[in-house]
Amino acid sequence: MATYVSLCQWTQKSGENQRQSPESIERVKALIRAAGGEPKALYLTMGRFDFVVVLEMPDDASLAKLLLKLGAANIWSETLIAFEESDYRKLLGSA
Repeated sequence: MATYVSLCQWTQKSGENQRQSPESIERVKALIRAAGGEPKALYLTMGRFDFVVVLEMPDDASLAKLLLKLGAANIWSETLIAFEESDYRKLLGSA
């Protein structure tokens, strides 16, 4: 499975109660699992993003479906693909 890092923000529409609700974080994890993925780490953050999720997904198409569902749940995200150090070294070696 591929690893991704999602930098997430609650939208204005999500409201104060949802932002502060522990259940909202559990819903995010449930959406990831329902899309065939696995949340590896979730960090609440201060600054531009409200939380960061490190997750594994089977492929980019599964990730795209998940991101659409997160958007429908009033969560905006910027998602990056992440390579393990060993994979990164292999990429450098073949470049």
